[in-house]
Amino acid sequence: MLRVLPNVPALDAVTDYRPKIPLRIYTADNVLIGEFGEEHRDFVPIKQIPDLMKKSLLAIEDARFYEHGAIDVKRALGAVGANIRSGFGAGGASTITMQVARNFFLSREKRLGRKINEIALAYKIEAALSKDEILELYMNQIYLGQRAYGFSSAARTYFNKRLDQLSVAETAMLAGLPQNPSRHNPVANPKRARERQHTVLARMRALDYISEAEYQKALAEPLHINTRGQEFDTHAEYVAELARQAVYSQFKEEAYTRGIRVTTTILKAEQEAAYASVRRNVIAYDQRHGYRGPEGRMELPDDPVEREDAINEALGRRPVSDGLLPAVVLAASAKSVRVETVDGDTVDIKGAGLKFAAAGLAGNAKDTLRIAPGAIVRVARDAKDNWSITQVPQVAAAFVAIDADSGAYHALVGGFDYNFQKFNHVTQAWRQPGSGMKPFIYSAAVEKGYSPATRILDAPLDLAGEDAGKTWSPQNDDFKWDGPISMRRALAESKNVPSVRLLRAVSVPFSHEFLGRFGFDLARQPKNFTLALGTGSVTPLQMAGAYAVFANGGYAVQPYLIAKIEDADGKIIQQAKPPTVHNEEQRVLDARNAFITDSMLRDVTRYGTGAAATKALGRNDIAGKTGTTSDAVDGWFSGYGGNVVAVAWMGYDDPKSLGGREFGATLALPIWIDYMKVALAKRPQEERAQPEGLVRENDDWVYAEYAETPVLGGVDLDQQPAADPNAAPEDPNAYRDPNAPPAPPAPPALPAPPQPTQPVQSQGSSWF
Repeated sequence: MLRVLPNVPALDAVTDYRPKIPLRIYTADNVLIGEFGEEHRDFVPIKQIPDLMKKSLLAIEDARFYEHGAIDVKRALGAVGANIRSGFGAGGASTITMQVARNFFLSREKRLGRKINEIALAYKIEAALSKDEILELYMNQIYLGQRAYGFSSAARTYFNKRLDQLSVAETAMLAGLPQNPSRHNPVANPKRARERQHTVLARMRALDYISEAEYQKALAEPLHINTRGQEFDTHAEYVAELARQAVYSQFKEEAYTRGIRVTTTILKAEQEAAYASVRRNVIAYDQRHGYRGPEGRMELPDDPVEREDAINEALGRRPVSDGLLPAVVLAASAKSVRVETVDGDTVDIKGAGLKFAAAGLAGNAKDTLRIAPGAIVRVARDAKDNWSITQVPQVAAAFVAIDADSGAYHALVGGFDYNFQKFNHVTQAWRQPGSGMKPFIYSAAVEKGYSPATRILDAPLDLAGEDAGKTWSPQNDDFKWDGPISMRRALAESKNVPSVRLLRAVSVPFSHEFLGRFGFDLARQPKNFTLALGTGSVTPLQMAGAYAVFANGGYAVQPYLIAKIEDADGKIIQQAKPPTVHNEEQRVLDARNAFITDSMLRDVTRYGTGAAATKALGRNDIAGKTGTTSDAVDGWFSGYGGNVVAVAWMGYDDPKSLGGREFGATLALPIWIDYMKVALAKRPQEERAQPEGLVRENDDWVYAEYAETPVLGGVDLDQQPAADPNAAPEDPNAYRDPNAPPAPPAPPALPAPPQPTQPVQSQGSSWF
């Protein structure tokens, strides 16, 4: 022993224990939404570990832990006898302290020299640390399978529970893992895990740690093992990934080991509402467009064991989508379908549960639709526990909500299901906004002196196209013409032709440059008349930031996601400091313009294409705009209320029509409404104060300097020669009464919009 002791390493690893704690992401209200690291680990002080968890572990690993020193002489003598009879390594008597020594410093190989070092180290550890400190190290460091280190992490990994939520049966299952995490892993080897659990329970009963009633109940308790990896109470996978990217860009690999804690600006209730709304409405759209048939097919072996293995293999390759479980059809008829789900349950589906997939059960069903034994389908259970056949939608969707003043994200859903697609449509999808771009063209017109009362002719219009010698004739969605209508009504009803006439009057160059005030990428916006119909490209996040300018009175905001970053000790590494009040350096739009455009957007939701919003929410501060692109390839709704700006989008990744009867109002607006019902539930209505410099004329608002100076007074712009998209703006005096005084000069232009001030950050970090 004396020759070995000098080679025993120092105890810094245990006396100054620094576990590899993963990166964790939280909502603003402290809900865990993401964890990243090779080792899933929580460090839980010994005083916070439930007594039953400690007793169950000691019962099977080291019942006399608090009584003996570094080694348990009584057990050691028994192990010596076993080793003499069967060879070294046949019997083991490792105490908790010896296992700590092995886990921190030594290998698990069964050699005499390693065992002697283990004992020597155990004595040094016992001299340096208390029994509670040793047990604390062990229960936080030990590997328990499935990348879980420590019992707290294992509880979340296997049961999706905290330690204090475990039953006696679940506690015993975890206590049985240290001996052999691979062999006794309930995910990989449920039968062996159950046998080991029963051994632990028997020891607990023998030591009187549990009563006979508790023992019998635990033996009979069915265990529901989480086989899908770590799950979180709140679905915010796209949020967590954005935060991970930001932290990794700064801390690299250390991000995953040093216990960094990221608090986002996301609000739990609003994130859950957004997630549920996207899924509910995407599924509703998918159901409107019919059943596509089974996801796949497999041969069902006759042998029961082989059949079960084949089913497990087939279903194990298919990701589970929250509530949409993959299942294999075992038997099928027009009135009943029996399936086995990925969870191993056998389910009989009848009646209303077959309605959606009825085409696949008909006698004359096409081969692609036919539901027969071996077909792989999706099944779902409703609130009343009734099962039905469904399918995973193919359409994509996105939703984002931010604070109109600060830019802080409230909710973000980058797609239907992160398990199926990691692509974040909120930040990465460049899509045509359609009529969602019209408010910015109308805002440009207001800046030129036009009023919502200005009359614009709604009649057929032929324009020179991009190619010489060709013409372009924009059409209204309903193919109807209403003659002279007000600018306010044209926006509310999303009239295409009046919008193009308005753009022609304001001029394409002015309007194109004007879009830059709202944060749009001008290189992605066309410099022709189709600009009025939203043929450029934007992301949902860009749209949210742009509409925030109307919502907050004319100020640019920089959307941001991360509120603060802390180290493992709770010390703040970085903290966002968004402006608490707006200043004129942030102003990109005249307050009067924001007020007028806001008033028009409120009418969109009162009697226009977005009227369902105000009706559903019962508020007067709802404003927004639907957006539907040509052939209904994209459906949008962008709007705000109660100082929350939100944007919803739906479309196919491989662009194609969403259907002839689908519009932004049927696709995206329902998502937006369902979210806003939650987001605005406790928020007071926002009343907009009238800025100075506005007067009422023709029963509507106009800049004071343009009062009594009618422009576009019902004139048919089709008669104008200015059809060139690069032509100069039209002269408002051209349509005035010749006896009226000349129009005043245009108001002075606002300074070029500044770059929004980003939250305070260290160099190299990304706050999105």
